[in-house]
Parts: sequence; C-alpha cells; structure tokens
Amino acid sequence: MNTRQAVTIIASLVFLCGLPACAPSGEVVQAQAVPSPTAAATFTATPTSVPATPTPLTCLTQPGLIKQDVVSTTKPPQEFMIYLPPCYESFPDQRYPVLYLLHGQTYNQDQWVRLGAPVIADQMIHADESLPFIMVFPDDRYWNSAAGPGFGNRFINDLIPYVDQNYRTLADRDHRSLGGLSRGGGWTVQLGLGHPELFGALGLHSPAIFRDDAPYVGQIIAAMPPDLRPKLWLDVGDSDMEFTRAMLLEAILVEADYLHEFHRFTGDHSELYWGAHTAEYLNWYARVWQETPPTQ
Repeated sequence: MNTRQAVTIIASLVFLCGLPACAPSGEVVQAQAVPSPTAAATFTATPTSVPATPTPLTCLTQPGLIKQDVVSTTKPPQEFMIYLPPCYESFPDQRYPVLYLLHGQTYNQDQWVRLGAPVIADQMIHADESLPFIMVFPDDRYWNSAAGPGFGNRFINDLIPYVDQNYRTLADRDHRSLGGLSRGGGWTVQLGLGHPELFGALGLHSPAIFRDDAPYVGQIIAAMPPDLRPKLWLDVGDSDMEFTRAMLLEAILVEADYLHEFHRFTGDHSELYWGAHTAEYLNWYARVWQETPPTQ
C-alpha cells in the first residue's frame, strides 16, 4: 500500500465514522468539522533480514603444511618431515588418519616430497576424493652406519608415539598405514608384518626385502591371525632389479591366501617409476580409510 492510498482510506474512515450509522442508537451526534488532512507521514519499510552467506575458509583452497621435526630423545635423533592437510590449524578438534612413508637406500626423508606426495594429497583433498590425512616421512640416512639397525626400534618405540602425542592423529590401527619404496619397502615388510597390531594397511612399492627377513616372511604370515592381517598392496616394475624377489613374495601371499592387491607395471627401480605411480599409491591408502570413516 502506498502513501496516497493510506491517506485516502484514513479520510474515508473518518468521514464514515461521522455518520449516524457509527453512533449508538438513539443518540444525536453533532456534526463536527473535519480538519483538513495534514501532510502524510513518510513510512520507511524495515528491510527483511537475509542470512549472511558464509565466507568459505581460505584454507580449503590452500596447500597443506610441510614441517621439519625431530624426536630428540633417541640416539641418533630421529628426524622426520610431516605433512599436515589443508585447514589443519583451522579445526583444532579434528583428528586425521596418518600414513608413514619410508624412503629408499641412499635417499633421505624428502624423497616422497620430491616425488609429489604432498601435492597429490592436496589435490585429492581439495577435490573431496579423500579424507584429509597426515603423512610422516621418517629419515633413515644412517642405513650404512652403525646406527642403521636402530631405525626399526626408533620408528616403533619412539617416532609413532611422538607423532600421536604431538599431532592430531587418529591413533588406532585402522587409521595408521605404513608404506615404503625399495629399502623402505623392506622396512615395511619387517615392521608392518612384524607389528600387524599397529597398522591397518601396508604398501610395498618395489620392496627390497632384507636378506635376513626373506626366509621367514612366509612363516610370519602363516603365524598371523587372519583377522589381524593388514590390507596389503604390492607393486613392481617388469624391469626392476628386485622383480624376482617381488614375485617370490607374491607367490608367498597367494599360497597363504592373503587378500591383497598386486600390480606389475612397466618400469624399473627408479624415481621415474615411483613418481609415475605415487598418485595410485595415495589413492589406495585413502580408499582403505574410506572403508572405516574416522569418528570424533
């Protein structure tokens, strides 16, 4: 209703109420002069409240954070790099699955970073193709020194507890995975199959199985309760120097009826090969976690 219509209606009501029909029966109503209407008041409509559109968090389109850290209580100190997913700092109550990735011989903790693991993880998380997750890249550069054999102990007894205490991991078996390439794959065989209570999934990428472990892998698998067997991925290139031993491991897994994924790709024992398949590796780990969504 506009202002002119409001004034017209008000005036009409005043006029009608001056007629006898508006007075009680039997009373004489003295006609009164109707004053000239004054200028109409101006009404300003109160705008309807519209909920504000939430501003998207900037971190949802930003890359995750890569940090350098160290467990200083071990000898030697256990260094590692860690990838924290996008928005890690923005959601202080959120906890995340964690993936430990071990590098190969003669390399160090930055190998998986150079192969593109953090960039691929960012892409997967931004595209909602994966739960956000943490990655840990431990250093094993002492492989050829006297301290080398101590890596396994440092990893199990010191690094994993340190990460669970200082970062917001989902600190349970189903949300902790271990993978490695070359020598890191050998460590994964030893530590992963040796501690199935700690890991829900193991990734063996061109694994260089340690000579001392090779004769006992079948026995270790046979002694493992079927319901405690981690999910397992094994891949090797058809020109890999570790091809024969990888195929022997594949035969052991088949003989033991160990449910797993096996991939024989084209390629050799090199970063070119691993870099070409890093996205496939990370997608597999993510699929394992999707089967057991994290609970808060």
